Amino acid sequence: MKLAVGIDIGGTITKIGLVSEEGKCIKKTSFRTKEINNFSDYIQELQNSIESITDDLNSICGIGIGAPNASKNGTIETPANLKWEGKLNLVDELKNKVNTKIFLSNDANCAAVGEMMYGNAKNYKDFIVITLGTGLGSGIVSNGMLIEGSDGFAAELGHYSINNMGRLTGLGVQGGLEAYVSATGIKRTIMYMLSRYMNDSIFRGISFNDLHGEDITKAAENNDFIAIKTFEYTGKILGEALANFVSFTQPEAIILTGGLVHSGKWILEPTKKSFDDNLLPFYRGKVKLLTSGLEDKDSAILGSAALVWKNI
Repeated sequence: MKLAVGIDIGGTITKIGLVSEEGKCIKKTSFRTKEINNFSDYIQELQNSIESITDDLNSICGIGIGAPNASKNGTIETPANLKWEGKLNLVDELKNKVNTKIFLSNDANCAAVGEMMYGNAKNYKDFIVITLGTGLGSGIVSNGMLIEGSDGFAAELGHYSINNMGRLTGLGVQGGLEAYVSATGIKRTIMYMLSRYMNDSIFRGISFNDLHGEDITKAAENNDFIAIKTFEYTGKILGEALANFVSFTQPEAIILTGGLVHSGKWILEPTKKSFDDNLLPFYRGKVKLLTSGLEDKDSAILGSAALVWKNI
């Protein structure tokens, strides 16, 4: 059986899995990215995690890594939602620890490749994947080809400004989309709604740092006014942005994935309404809005491992 290691470097959690060529995650592990302050210590933790799920490193075909701000030359540069700054030689540093082929790409690009190989984009040549995690990532496929740009930094739609008087993203972009639509952005919107409305809410007794996305979904299900308003506001912004993105490449589908999508109808229904309302007339009825077709919790790992099968 051919095997690869898939690694998803998220702003909160790093996920590592051993994946078959058919797209089955056989073993997996994870650790909290945020708890490791030093990049060298992070590389060591990656090595330990890889070795914990592989009996023999010589038996794997390679390692695929999805990371924010990943370049074609094996570095990650000034990632907005990670602690480390500057140009980090991820591939070279890891190769010093693990002697195998390593492939690196933007985390959302990995999600797009994974959807092409295993998910809901198998039958599409033109689509966009939007990852809604700690930040907002995006991968664009046009005519069956991943759009990477000259360095690999194409499609940074999380830093696309929707309001030049609005919130700052982690890279200082005024009104950047991920400042509103992401796990972090929706928490910021809860605080905004608490200041805007006087309605009772469970969130009046919860600090920002103790607030989690699952809490907002649960509160909406319990008819919490602030939670419901937050999802409506977030979905409206996301739908408007997606309608604008359609004009870039006229995709057949836009696929949403990541933690925020787990909120289900609370985020998807207002997003779909706003998307349909804002599409130009000649795009209406032509673009599907879908959720990921990859196995729920392993989608990021499968997408990263797909880099190996794409490149060997």
